[in-house]
Amino acid sequence: MRLLRVGPAGHERPCAVDADGMVRDLSKWLNDWTGPLLDPETLSETERRLAREAATLPAVDVRAARIGPPVKAGGHLISIGLNYRAHAAEAGMELPAEPIVASKSPWSMAGPYDDLQLPPGESNTDWEVELAVVIGRRARYLTDDCDPLAYVAGYCTANDVSERRWLLERGGQWVKGKSFDTFTPLGPHLVTPDEVGDPQKLALTCKVNGRTMQDGNTSDMVVPVAELIRYLSQFMTLQPGDVVLTGSTAGVALGRPDTPYLKSGDIVEAEVEGLGAHRQRCVPAQRTTGAPERP
Repeated sequence: MRLLRVGPAGHERPCAVDADGMVRDLSKWLNDWTGPLLDPETLSETERRLAREAATLPAVDVRAARIGPPVKAGGHLISIGLNYRAHAAEAGMELPAEPIVASKSPWSMAGPYDDLQLPPGESNTDWEVELAVVIGRRARYLTDDCDPLAYVAGYCTANDVSERRWLLERGGQWVKGKSFDTFTPLGPHLVTPDEVGDPQKLALTCKVNGRTMQDGNTSDMVVPVAELIRYLSQFMTLQPGDVVLTGSTAGVALGRPDTPYLKSGDIVEAEVEGLGAHRQRCVPAQRTTGAPERP
């Protein structure tokens, strides 16, 4: 099943694609794709109900509506660093002995076609196409006899955008370079595991202004998806709606000294095989001045 959320930012409606490829509004069944509704068994029940009752649900013309991130912001947003062999080789770094784990603000999430806002005064914003894993069940201290993939609600295309100066030159944690508004576009769909199959056989690409910058495959991961979930569960409880960004392949601007970082007007297109593509325009972010912003 393919899930998505449609509507203005902060007011998205839960939707799903039916067997005929029509997007259906599921608002009368549920409030949002969050919490227990992301449990794999619950999603299977929803899929069966959709097959029976799709015609009773409103159709949504996504060509005329905004598509938001496929899960609601608020869960833990986790970024895995240096998890592709090609990326490590490009950076001239040894493979990590254990996964490099960073956090991102969940409020950095954006829709796949929203503008990518470049931070005021910064010029080192970089692209990182990634496979995102959305957790569907509470995972805590998973043992070797557990199947970590049974805790997955689905997968989606992500761009783990990073501001390299804040990431590498300002000291402290990577979270500072990864948490700007719009720095985690997700979607358009959350695709359930039965449609994806093996998450270690997916092509990833990222283009900037039509030029292919990244072209890799999840088979190149140092630590595969299942082991990442097991590993993370040893020191943090993963909850439904948490999102794990599983690392990026070679081809980022940081590894291309002759390639500029993103600038206003650039078009960034990220795609993971079978999960859908982003297309985002880079624009300058506006500073907040005067009275406090209203929600």
